[in-house]
Amino acid sequence: MDTDFATDHLLLSLDVEKLAADAVMHDKPEITGPRRAYTHTKKRAFAEFVESRRNDPLSWRCCGQTFNEPAAVHKHVAYAHSVEIERRTSETLDQQLNLAKSGVSAEQQAAEEPGDMNAWIPDISHIPAEQLMEGDGEVLLYYCYCELTHPERVCVWQRELCQMLHLTGKVRVATEGINGTVGGSLLGTRLYIRAMMSHPAFKHMSDDDFKRSEGGAHCFPELRVGVYREIVPMGVDPNVISHILAGTHLGPEEFHREVQTLLTDEKAARDTVLLDCRNFYESRIGQFSSCLAPDIRKFSYFPDYVDQNLDLFRNKRVLMYCTGGIRCERGSAYLRSKDVCKEVLQLQGGIHKYLEQFPDGFYRGKLFVFDERYALAFNDDVISVCRYCGAPWDQYALCWPPVCCQLVLSCGSCRERGHTACCPTCQRKQQARTHTAHTHSPDATHTAHTHSPDATHTTRSPDTTRTHREECECTDTRPRIPKDS
Repeated sequence: MDTDFATDHLLLSLDVEKLAADAVMHDKPEITGPRRAYTHTKKRAFAEFVESRRNDPLSWRCCGQTFNEPAAVHKHVAYAHSVEIERRTSETLDQQLNLAKSGVSAEQQAAEEPGDMNAWIPDISHIPAEQLMEGDGEVLLYYCYCELTHPERVCVWQRELCQMLHLTGKVRVATEGINGTVGGSLLGTRLYIRAMMSHPAFKHMSDDDFKRSEGGAHCFPELRVGVYREIVPMGVDPNVISHILAGTHLGPEEFHREVQTLLTDEKAARDTVLLDCRNFYESRIGQFSSCLAPDIRKFSYFPDYVDQNLDLFRNKRVLMYCTGGIRCERGSAYLRSKDVCKEVLQLQGGIHKYLEQFPDGFYRGKLFVFDERYALAFNDDVISVCRYCGAPWDQYALCWPPVCCQLVLSCGSCRERGHTACCPTCQRKQQARTHTAHTHSPDATHTAHTHSPDATHTTRSPDTTRTHREECECTDTRPRIPKDS
């Protein structure tokens, strides 16, 4: 029997109502037909929730725990997530009731969002596996805001699709849409795009919505697919500040003209703010000329930054930009909700699309990316410097010793002299480790898999394994929300 089919059969045959004695129970209808529909819907909700927590073919990951047996994860979900299962069951039943009242047939609903995701899994039986793993590769960056009634189903489909095509990367799925960056062979990414655009939820996407750059599966340590509240973590409920309220989208040509006017017209300069929505370590190595680049560590700090710096935007035209456009969708909506700006405009497709058309335009320096490449070069400008000697330098490396997860700009000469830390605190720790443990060189012992300075970091070395982030001067003294003037 097919393994996936067997798993689905096991999940759907479970008596999920008896797994947890204290589960919150829905008022089941007494009529046989509706009760049967309730039971089936609840089993399907339970099965989809469990499947969305699958870590690999033989294990599941949920609430910080790893489960290697189906019975164990079923029991955990029944006890720990009974309220969530009931909520999803009720939402599905309500949707079915509304569809019945509106006259939409079950066949029409199934055509829009059927439960069988195999309909959008391409047939690759005629393609040797080697062709999907060898040859030139690329990295795709994309997002799509659209209403997803069952994000767990999309999550399961995405995981199966990426694994089949030998893609690595990160995909975030939510009820508001999908956001992903994946790497693999040119054949694999082409099949991935084709599968994405064949799905009814994403049928309005075009090939141009996928930003491409040279790379491959090696740019990511693994594949991570999950269901989240937001497809980009701004920390504000999407139902409160929706992407629908975003600013006016400008194509690269229009944005280029706006920046040109800003740089050459004094009146326009006084009337306009060119706002970088990214984090400080991104704008440090590349940015648009004359921009305002907030000194924030996470995009989730952006709303507070806006709140504490409203006077900067009062009665101004605001031109916003970010890497691929997704942060501007919610960021511009939040700024517009404050009702202080004359106008809010954003760069459609982000810096990535702008540089494809204007590699020698008004954006200078590197484009930071969240994978093992760290940055993409479209021009030869270096706008940042080595923190030790001040020489031009824009190649990031993780702080060594690996305790704070900060990114460091330390040139080759300085690194050879042992200057590999982000601040004096970490430098002293490095010296202490060298003295007491005779630490090997970073190039020989350092294996890092997380590139965000604010992420939990796992580093392997001969004498230790760390899974936490220690504070240092960079993380401890930096103001969370800077006040700009």
